[in-house]
Amino acid sequence: MRKASREMDATFAFEVLDKAPYVTVSFTRPDGSPYGVPLSLVRTDDKTFYFHCAMEGEKLDCITANPIVALSAVTRCTPTVGPKDGSFSLQYKSAMAVGKAEIVSDKEEKIEAMRAICLRFLPKHMDAFDDAIQRSLERTAVVKITLTAPPTGKRKQYDKQGEEMKWGRME
Repeated sequence: MRKASREMDATFAFEVLDKAPYVTVSFTRPDGSPYGVPLSLVRTDDKTFYFHCAMEGEKLDCITANPIVALSAVTRCTPTVGPKDGSFSLQYKSAMAVGKAEIVSDKEEKIEAMRAICLRFLPKHMDAFDDAIQRSLERTAVVKITLTAPPTGKRKQYDKQGEEMKWGRME
């Protein structure tokens, strides 16, 4: 019997990336070594993600040296015993993507990116947004990640009968 395909389409991958409270962004340091850090990203369209950070630091040094980044996220990871064969396994939903990072210099784009970040993570506090921007915009960097290809996703999930779910059957 052929195993169910775990490869998922871009729509599934975007769903995972959008639901993940943190997305690990992997950078390359100027010396060529890897640097991965979980960040709070927001997606504004099918190619664009934003995050904010300090005006200086390792992330920005990495972007200057090599702007290509990798994103990865997991929204569900549950250790399980395979319902049919008793094997140890994980049920999971994951996504990954590759993009190019750049520091946003346009003031209006920075504000709109910060608004999108706040709407995602603090939607009940938008009444304080304008005052917060006044206080912190000049000391906050905003980074834009533009995907260079559609994201990919993967999952392993069992249905109620213990069968590994095939692509297209979301529960």
